Amino acid sequence: MIMIFKTNVTDTTDVEALKPQLDKCLIGARWNFDLEDCDKILRVDSISQISETVIKLLQENGFCCEELLF
Repeated sequence: MIMIFKTNVTDTTDVEALKPQLDKCLIGARWNFDLEDCDKILRVDSISQISETVIKLLQENGFCCEELLF
């Protein structure tokens, strides 16, 4: 299941700061940021629905995050 989130993560420094927490929280999932996209997209590929976890994690670290539903 691929989930797509709009964020305000702006650069690789932010991504590197989030990486240990995302890796720990999203065990078995693959994730990446597209910082060139105007919505600073975070894509998460996971076998389970973890949208609330991702949103909470980013918000706890001072970032905005909302899931884009298609």
